Amino acid sequence: MTRGRIGVVGAGVAGSSAAWHLTRAGYDVEVFEQYDAGHDQGSSHGSSRIFRLAYPHPTYVALAVRALLEWRRLEEEVGSPLLDLTGAIDHGPADALEPVHAALRAAGQRVEYWSGQDVADRWPGLRVDTTALHHPDAGRLHADRAVAALQTAATGRGARLRFRTPVRRLLVRADGRVDLKTDDSAYVVDQVVVAPGAWAAGSLLDGLVHLPPLRVTQEQPVHFAAQDPLSWPSFIHHGGAGLPAGGGTYGLGSVDGVKVGFHAVGHRVEVPEERDRSIDEIALQKVKAYARQWLPGVDADRASAQTCLYTLTPDHDFIADRRGPVTVLAGFSGHGFKFGSVLGALAVDLIEGREPLPVFSLDRQSLKTVVTKGS
Repeated sequence: MTRGRIGVVGAGVAGSSAAWHLTRAGYDVEVFEQYDAGHDQGSSHGSSRIFRLAYPHPTYVALAVRALLEWRRLEEEVGSPLLDLTGAIDHGPADALEPVHAALRAAGQRVEYWSGQDVADRWPGLRVDTTALHHPDAGRLHADRAVAALQTAATGRGARLRFRTPVRRLLVRADGRVDLKTDDSAYVVDQVVVAPGAWAAGSLLDGLVHLPPLRVTQEQPVHFAAQDPLSWPSFIHHGGAGLPAGGGTYGLGSVDGVKVGFHAVGHRVEVPEERDRSIDEIALQKVKAYARQWLPGVDADRASAQTCLYTLTPDHDFIADRRGPVTVLAGFSGHGFKFGSVLGALAVDLIEGREPLPVFSLDRQSLKTVVTKGS
């Protein structure tokens, strides 16, 4: 006897996590994905994503700690490694790092200031800015394997995944249940989790959930050739010291080389499936210039650029909230993948009537201010 039938729209990291957690909680789960398994159309594909606990906000630190435990639980369930802890370096101006240090210390997590020489001794390929923080419980996830593992674990517990099955319409019935309309069928579920990725700004939720203005961008990370790239830490270079004010750069080692990117600087995309995927040569040269200055351990002339999508909320905090029988997981703003193992737990909480985390609520003040200004 199940606790109810739940539809999940979208099988990226958030939707796949929802399917895993919902089946664990005893629900009958049906997942609908518009593309094939392992597709590269959205934001959940590729060989690498940063995992880190380091945030200045205690909610994110606590959620990342939970995510670490859930990634390990998922690894045990599928019998495959997904998360490699290499440590991480945050560097840049002291006023950007002090809140991160304080939040990690308040949560009882390991973190310490390192000198530039400390970093050079450990990772000679990385040059750091004015101030550096080292936190060991960080590293990388293999994105493709992580999403596949979530799906394997969910189907192993009874979830049904329907690929190449786009949901065209959601309709809340008089009895509170939800009709999901696909191209050739209709499904009735007790509740639905919508995890639409870059398609969040589309019409599927119109009349059901009022979302804030969302901006989809095409970002351009770059992989550089390096000796033993898997030995590199994850790193964040906060803007304001050696970078232009407001800038920010991330990086990590991967099987494809050392991945480097500027955060949330890409051009806007109006229709995700029609993006051109073209490489911006000017942007590529800027990343190469960064590598020459800050990453002596990479070959800045041997670079391979890719594209991916960000779905940005106005405040860059996530949306994980519910309206009636519709739960929304969206707007992960380029930093959500690390939490993928626990995002589904947020969906379970919402479906079972618990309040959203305030920072992820659709009613948070920062979003109300945006709506007021734009109205």
